[in-house]
Amino acid sequence: MNTLLKLNEVKLQIEKKIILNIPDLQIVQGEFLGVMGPNGAGKSTLLKLLAFLECHSSGVLSYLGKELSASTISLETRRKFSIALQQSLLLDGTVFQNIALGLKLRKVPKKEIKKKVDYWMETFKISHLAQKNALTLSGGEAQRVNLARAMAVGPDILFLDEPFSALDFPTKIKLMEDFKHIAAKSNTTTVFVSHDLAEIRYLTTTLAIMLDGQIKQSGLTSDVLEHPNLDTASFLNEWKKFY
Repeated sequence: MNTLLKLNEVKLQIEKKIILNIPDLQIVQGEFLGVMGPNGAGKSTLLKLLAFLECHSSGVLSYLGKELSASTISLETRRKFSIALQQSLLLDGTVFQNIALGLKLRKVPKKEIKKKVDYWMETFKISHLAQKNALTLSGGEAQRVNLARAMAVGPDILFLDEPFSALDFPTKIKLMEDFKHIAAKSNTTTVFVSHDLAEIRYLTTTLAIMLDGQIKQSGLTSDVLEHPNLDTASFLNEWKKFY
C-alpha cells in the first residue's frame, strides 16, 4: 500500500510543554484511521498537524516521501487535503454554492463543477436542498452538506474532527450508515477524530489510541479493541463508566 503521510520522531512543543510526541505514524492509501482518546489528549492537534494546519517543533512529517511543514507546503499540495469539523461552518448561500466553493477556488470549469456538485448532492441524499439557503438547514442536513463539500474536491486525504458528535442519535446513525458506504465506495483515505467508541468501532479500519499527547497503541481497530495493552485497557474501562 502507498504511504501518503509519515511522521518520524515528531514533536510539538509550546514553550516548555510537549503537546505531541509521535515517534512513528504512517497513513496509507485507502486507510480509514480512527484517532480516539479523552478530551485534552491531543487528537485535534494531531489532526491539524497531519493536515499541515499546525507546525511541528521537531522531527519529520512527510507527504508522499517529501518532507513538509505547515510553513513550507505549497497551495497545490494543501488542496489535496480536505477537512470537515464538528461545526459545519456553512456560508450564507445555497447548498449548491456551498458544495461548489472548493471547486471554484480550484478554478474547475463550470460544467465540471455542476457535474461534481450534482453527484455529491445525490450521493449524500440532499439534491432536494440544492437551492435552499444553507444557514436554514437542520443539523443533520448541514453536516451532509459539510461532508459533501469536503468530498467534492476529490481529496487525497479527508480529515474529520468529530463530525457526528453534535447530532441527535437517529440523525447520527443514518448519516454514519450513509457515510460508511460512501467512504468505502470512494476508497477515500480518511483520518477520523472521535471520543466515541461506537463511532470508531463502526467506521474505522485502523485505530490509534491517544493519551497525554502520545499514541499508546495502534493497529487494526479490531486488534486494538480486542487485545488492548495496559494503557488502552485502562482508558477503555474509564470510557465505559461514562458512556
